[in-house]
This record gives sequence, structure tokens and C-alpha cells, in this order.
Amino acid sequence: MKPLRRPARRALLLAHVATSVSWLGLTLGLLTLGIAAYTTADPDTTRAAYRAMKILIDPLILPLALAALLTGVILSLGTPWGLARHRWIWIKFWLTLVTLTATTFALRPTINAAADAGTPDISLVAAPSVASSAYFFMTALSVLKPWGLTRRGRRLRNLGSSHKAVDGRSPARTR
Repeated sequence: MKPLRRPARRALLLAHVATSVSWLGLTLGLLTLGIAAYTTADPDTTRAAYRAMKILIDPLILPLALAALLTGVILSLGTPWGLARHRWIWIKFWLTLVTLTATTFALRPTINAAADAGTPDISLVAAPSVASSAYFFMTALSVLKPWGLTRRGRRLRNLGSSHKAVDGRSPARTR
């Protein structure tokens, strides 16, 4: 892919951060509603909390998750960071795919069933807890950028990749 120009890269980075943080925030909202539904003795509160979860997941979380994935992939392919050059990006990519898939095919149907049944379900506390932990972990990866290059990234660096170095740790020549 052709490298992104600075304005496009900055706009995509802003969109990526905004959608990713929104996804985390909404998942924390799901966790709060799941805890409220599970711990209350009032069946009406349980049913209302699960209905609120249903409202959050379809029109908000799924589009935000897809936008976070899409902007992240475009950013990685349009910058010297690359998608498979650095372990932290590779791990974020796969965690995003796994959590998006789990949200779509496991959490969403469970929320829909719970909203219809109105009975407490511990899995609707556990799933947002795990998801929130994964998103916090991905946020830490984005900030700390640990673990260095992947095997592919080392190979490309050794071949004298034509990409500009991203940080001072890269021994590749810049142009």
C-alpha cells in the first residue's frame, strides 16, 4: 500500500483512537449493566438492564468495533509500522479480530436471549469483563509498544526496507 500522507495519517489515527476508546467505554457500560442485572433482586431491573445492553450492542458497539479494526489495518498498512512487522501490532490485530468475533457471535446472541428472558446471567458479567481487560491490554500495547520486531519485520529490516524508520530504535536507514 502507498504510504499515507501526514493529514490522512493523522485523521485515521484520530479516528482509530476515538473508535477504540469508544469501544472500550461502551464495553465498560455493558459490564456495569451486566453487574446491575445480575446483582439486583428486582426482575424489572434485570430485564431493563439487559434491554439497555441490547440497545448498546447492535447500533453502537459493532460498528465501532468494525471501524476500529478497519482504521487500524489501514494505518498499519499505510505507515512504516506495518501490520506484521511489530509484535505489538500483530497481537492487537488478532485480539481485535477475536474480540469482534466473540462480540458478534457469542455476546450479542446471549444479550438478546437475556433481554427476552429477563433472568440473571453471570456470563453477561464475565464476557464484558474479559473484553474490557483485552481492550485495556491493547491500549497498553499501543502506548508501550513492547517486544520489538516480528520475524517478518527483522527480515524486512535486514533487506534494507525502503520505508522510513518510525523510531530511534530502528537500525534501518531513513530517507
